[in-house]
Amino acid sequence: MIKLSLIGMSGAGKSHWTHKLAAAGFRVIGIDDRIEKELAPALAAGGHRGIGGVAAWMGWPDQPSYREREKQYLECEIKSMNEALDEIQAAGEEGIVLDTTGSVVYASEEICRRMQRISQVVYLEASPAEEELLIARYLSDPKPVLWGDQFDLRPGESAQDAVARCYPKLIAHRKKLYERYAHRTVSMSLLRNSKLDARGFLELLEAQARPAQ
Repeated sequence: MIKLSLIGMSGAGKSHWTHKLAAAGFRVIGIDDRIEKELAPALAAGGHRGIGGVAAWMGWPDQPSYREREKQYLECEIKSMNEALDEIQAAGEEGIVLDTTGSVVYASEEICRRMQRISQVVYLEASPAEEELLIARYLSDPKPVLWGDQFDLRPGESAQDAVARCYPKLIAHRKKLYERYAHRTVSMSLLRNSKLDARGFLELLEAQARPAQ
């Protein structure tokens, strides 16, 4: 069976398709879950749990604690990715889907190239209209985000306004990285507007691999 790694921004549908593939017999490796487990002591100390709790623990990028917690999160992501890739490499013919975080492309060039070597990397790409939806989702229901140098706060600007302004810049920056590592790129709109099941999703990927007629 095939080994897949799904990449893309938070909210692009990675977990949705992971669940469908799991129902079709794929073993799932979820990086969000592993990061949450790594951060469990810190999360518990603040009364947080779940992926929303991780986002609350990290806070907004203008907060004094954010940069240190961003660093801790990335360290957990690197550890979780290395362990996951070890498992994929040792899995033989077993079908596996790796549900990555939106920030997987920051884990390191080495990790991303290894993921590319041992799995088929599928990038779920957002259109400009869908990017607006992702921004709105983040503002209403924040998920953990590594901003790096893509966030800046202007004088007199609220953190929420700065996030809304900087998020498109973050997407544009990540898009180049996602494209660098992807074997296949599938638009979110194509997947959302279709009624594909797991088999249809795999057939779509296979069709992309065929030369144009």
